[in-house]
Amino acid sequence: MTRKASGLKAWALQRVTAIYIGVFALYLLFALMFDNPSSYPAWIQWFAHPIMGIATLVFIVSILLHAWVGVRDVIIDYIKPIAIRAPLLALIALSLLACALWASQSLILVRLI
Repeated sequence: MTRKASGLKAWALQRVTAIYIGVFALYLLFALMFDNPSSYPAWIQWFAHPIMGIATLVFIVSILLHAWVGVRDVIIDYIKPIAIRAPLLALIALSLLACALWASQSLILVRLI
């Protein structure tokens, strides 16, 4: 893949994730305004529904991918020494991966309760 195509792929990923994040955030806003779960068991039941669980997982992955593309582009543009840039990108990637695992664990535990 050429460098130009890689940039286009990152641009498209940034736009697609932004759209999903916006749509899901609006859904959450309206769902919580009109059908707010009133207790902790109601929250668990709401997130335990398969469609809500999958939509939430896609939302979390979208946020993490959106963050990765944005932070990676800023670091690549402004930090020129590779000795600093590579470890910093690795640290950010590991941090985002840890966030993804933690969020996935939370959604799995909701299904098990």
